[in-house]
Amino acid sequence: MLDKFLEYLQFEKRYSPHTITSYKKDLEDFSYFYLATESSEDISKADKKIIRNFIVELSEKGISKRSINRKLSSLRSFYLFLLKIGEITVSPTESISSLKFYPEKQIPMSKEEMQTLSDHIFEEVHDVLEKCIMEVLYQTGMRKAELCGLIFESVNINGKELKVIGKGNKERFIPISGNLANLLTDYLKIRNPQHEYQSYFFVNKKGKKLTEKFVYVVVNKYLSLITSKQKRSPHILRHSFATHVLDNGAEISKVKKILGHSSLASTQVYTNANIEQLKKVFNQAHPRASKKEEL
Repeated sequence: MLDKFLEYLQFEKRYSPHTITSYKKDLEDFSYFYLATESSEDISKADKKIIRNFIVELSEKGISKRSINRKLSSLRSFYLFLLKIGEITVSPTESISSLKFYPEKQIPMSKEEMQTLSDHIFEEVHDVLEKCIMEVLYQTGMRKAELCGLIFESVNINGKELKVIGKGNKERFIPISGNLANLLTDYLKIRNPQHEYQSYFFVNKKGKKLTEKFVYVVVNKYLSLITSKQKRSPHILRHSFATHVLDNGAEISKVKKILGHSSLASTQVYTNANIEQLKKVFNQAHPRASKKEEL
């Protein structure tokens, strides 16, 4: 039944391979738990008690509440699918609430930190691929999975545009700057030409698709050189991109389109990233702001 569900996600829901892999991993984790506790592989027979016990075990193992909620969400989707095809009449996840937690505040890189990376760190770096990874993530705001999955023919250097396949296999076009176009041109000079067309744009020395782990390691390495912030991931570069372009006056609706967000609420998160700067602007410029009393 798991295979049917994954096929449903792929062909009917048109989810990305990355998302489907995440669902598969979550359901396999539950299947192992179910087999160990119930001596059965048929998770369609699971009840609420088993689901709750699974959540308790994950919590006792130190799994974060965010990760537990994601696994619970995967289980909800699986049992909703079984309801849809008539395999079950009641979902065992019904009335089971997600765990409450306060998400950790994401602090983006500052403009000064990113300028240091560009002006000083990159002056000593000769690995064009690694430079491209950093600059594409920061200058376009794309996700690491989208960078790894970027198709060769989707990169229009002359037209200064990238076609990206995002979540739900949705296409979007992202403009690129002249300096990024030049950097991508430099990369093509050293890129492994194996299967040049109908292949991935960014490849390793063997001409193979980059892994998300490799991208993470590259980003973490360079951000470690310019900041002491704990979060040094590809997502922080996406966060930094959104924060910086919004700070510079970009329309939030256009930033939403570039980021590939389905709702404006997702993009609005980044408008709160630099609230201290907004307070400073208010106190300096608003006619009703007191010089003696700040926000």
